[in-house]
Amino acid sequence: MLTSKRGLSAASLSAGLLLSAAPAFANEAEAGENTPALAASEIATVIDSETDRASAPVDAAKASYADGEAGFEVTANVALVSEYRFRGVDLSGGEIAIQGGVDLSTDIGIYAGTWASSLDEDTVGFGSTEVDVYGGWSGDVAEGLSLDVGAIAYLYPDAGAGDFDYIEFYSSLGFTFGPAETTVGVAYAPDQDSLGSTDNFYIYGDVGVGIPNTPITLTGHLGYTDGFLTFTNDSKAFDWSIGAEASVHGPLSVGISYVGVEGDGLIDPGGVFTDDAVVFTLSASI
Repeated sequence: MLTSKRGLSAASLSAGLLLSAAPAFANEAEAGENTPALAASEIATVIDSETDRASAPVDAAKASYADGEAGFEVTANVALVSEYRFRGVDLSGGEIAIQGGVDLSTDIGIYAGTWASSLDEDTVGFGSTEVDVYGGWSGDVAEGLSLDVGAIAYLYPDAGAGDFDYIEFYSSLGFTFGPAETTVGVAYAPDQDSLGSTDNFYIYGDVGVGIPNTPITLTGHLGYTDGFLTFTNDSKAFDWSIGAEASVHGPLSVGISYVGVEGDGLIDPGGVFTDDAVVFTLSASI
């Protein structure tokens, strides 16, 4: 975010990095059916931020130019997280997840990229891998104000029989005030078989505040889901996180965040997916 449109980890806000993506969970779990997984968001982050499968704008100023032709930049990121949390939901069974992505951005604001994470196939039921493919446009619309719009496909290449892949559309506004960066965004997944022939709506806000004269950024995230991708009886849930991240050496960063999401005992017995957790992140981007 470009350290990835996806990749909501503890480090999502400092640079608008990490947002969250993910599988779709069915409220039919009550009936004993397999829960299709959830994102995101965020993203991102995007706290992933981790959501935030929604996300961070492309920095067009970084684009390179060659003989007057349209410039572009390719960046890559990799992360090791103590848990993969998408909009507060645990998708790695409380275990370490390996994540990474590649992004291409142009000087006119158009971007595309892909991001992947390991999953816990025993509890999530979407196989061992999530792959997100996304594209859109991002750029400044006024001083200190940026816009990001796009679409993202959540893919589960080694999932079992059934419909799991789904598409989501997103948009966000980013504001910069001195050392503070804030993002407000919305993501909408229309009716799809993988979402139980229904839809999903997500709205969120992220904030990151750099501590002057230090490499540390404090982060906060609040999101609200209305639709299929929840573990509540009424299909509505808040998720949240607070944390901090710091650059430790060159492209290397570390982060920590406390992540939570609403869940009902009948939908998620024992809080397998929705128990609060402390998430540690070690990441690098080039």
